[in-house]
Amino acid sequence: MSMRKTPNRWFVALMGTLLQLCLGTVYAWSFFQSLLVKSYRWSYTDTAWAFSLVIFTLGVSAAWAGVNLPKIGPRKLAVTGGILFSLSYLLGGIALYLKSIPLFYLGFSVIGGIGIGLGYVTPVSTVAKWFPDKKGLVTGVVVMGFGVGAFMMSKLLAPLLLSGTKGDLVPVFLSLGVFFALVLLPVTLFLDNPPPGYAPGGQPLSTATVATAKSQIEIEAAEVSTKDYLLSGQFMMMWIVFFFNIASGISVISFQSPLLQEIWGFADPSVEPAALANYGATLIAISSLFNGVGRLLWGLISDRIGRVESFRLLLATQMIVFGMLMTERNPWVFSALVCYVLLCFGGGFGTMPSFVLDVFGAQRMSVMYGSILTAWAAAGIAGPLIVASLKDNYPDRAVIYCFLMGVLFLGSGFIFSFLVTNDRCAPGKPALLDLGIPAAYLLAQESDR
Repeated sequence: MSMRKTPNRWFVALMGTLLQLCLGTVYAWSFFQSLLVKSYRWSYTDTAWAFSLVIFTLGVSAAWAGVNLPKIGPRKLAVTGGILFSLSYLLGGIALYLKSIPLFYLGFSVIGGIGIGLGYVTPVSTVAKWFPDKKGLVTGVVVMGFGVGAFMMSKLLAPLLLSGTKGDLVPVFLSLGVFFALVLLPVTLFLDNPPPGYAPGGQPLSTATVATAKSQIEIEAAEVSTKDYLLSGQFMMMWIVFFFNIASGISVISFQSPLLQEIWGFADPSVEPAALANYGATLIAISSLFNGVGRLLWGLISDRIGRVESFRLLLATQMIVFGMLMTERNPWVFSALVCYVLLCFGGGFGTMPSFVLDVFGAQRMSVMYGSILTAWAAAGIAGPLIVASLKDNYPDRAVIYCFLMGVLFLGSGFIFSFLVTNDRCAPGKPALLDLGIPAAYLLAQESDR
């Protein structure tokens, strides 16, 4: 009986990165947003709902996928996610042909968001198992692929297809659906867990070692349920801090192209609309690179200074940047500041997997990480819709109000970050101890005597 050959782990990592690269094209939404508003006379709020529904269903389905990943397996989830993601563009094209925004919400946003959510969690958790010796580095590279996806869409795929179809969005969306299907179906087939007892270098772990590790996991699972971890103060505070960082960044992502076109129009009213659109696409592309690099850079920084300290630093520095964006009218400086926001936005996603791993342990990584991604879902609704409402109702002051909202989000996240610790979570403790405030708890206990 022949044994199945173990694939090269770097090839598995490459496939995971390619999957993330394709799924991350969703962050190029603002490239299409202006075109949809002009071509179909949809409002900014209408188009913001399309993006928000993608992010919401993404976060919810990622949470479900994280819980069920151990049972279903990474390959089935990845293949299903790839199929749904490809199908969403095909349905989006049909909806545009019919000029039906409800069908666009259902096809492109909801089905697409579910596809992204199922696919997003899979590579991170799977690749970490293949690289126990390089876990932080390789997971950082994989999630970096998601951040760079907008570059591929805004500077390669979308411009090429728009040029070939003379600006008709229907064949653009249909072509993207076919393209992603051809790429993702073979890619996702290679995503699978390593064989039992796998160790880097080809030296498998002994049966006794594997059995011991398994028994330790079973003992811990019996002592503390996952529900206790999800209801712990540490998880709740991590969720809140993550939410505020995402909400501020995703509000910029959803409208960065129209915002830059507006800023550039103020600076030079003679610039043609086609040139403005090109400037917006360039900002999407360059900022997406910062989004991708930030996922790796901040992950490495957090290894040095700590996870909580990294979140405080990226939240505090962004507050300064958002304050500058409120009044900045130089399009070059504006673009540079937006790129820093995207660097920190990606940094939150690059730091959180290691943070979850440190606080909740490897055996609960997929469940807890998937659950904390519901903050992404909530932020995807809050950030873009507030900005869209501001642009529809206060077009002359929308830029200032948008970034003021960002300052408030970031300030709230910074305050809550002082209720988070780098310590391992131990559910069952009193809440104050769980949040790393033993002194306050002891004083309270003393006063009750």
